[in-house]
Amino acid sequence: MFTTLAFTFKNNSRLLAVVVVVVVAVVVVVIEVIVVVVIVVIVLVVVVVVVVVAVVVVVVVEVVVVVVVVVVVVVIVKVVVVVVIVVVVLVVVVVVVIVVVVVLVAVVVVVVAVIVVAVEEARKLR
Repeated sequence: MFTTLAFTFKNNSRLLAVVVVVVVAVVVVVIEVIVVVVIVVIVLVVVVVVVVVAVVVVVVVEVVVVVVVVVVVVVIVKVVVVVVIVVVVLVVVVVVVIVVVVVLVAVVVVVVAVIVVAVEEARKLR
């Protein structure tokens, strides 16, 4: 089988070109998916760090405010800080999701285009 395949590639450079294009397209898609996963992991790590820092800030602010102001003011400040943190985290997550979706759609479009071209080339070879 391999001898026949090698003979086919040797005598038909267009078929070899189609196979090379498909292999390169698959490699590019794999690399893009890895890059997207790395970006998502980095963003999630940053979000976790921001939340931890925000909780520490809330605790520090609570200790300082308890000494200075009434307990009601502490609760109000705490709620406002937590709401701001949640809004910021949600905005970051939405932006990351949008970026990931756009990148994945672009990857799918490229792969479909490459496959269509490869199929057309294969049809021409017949």
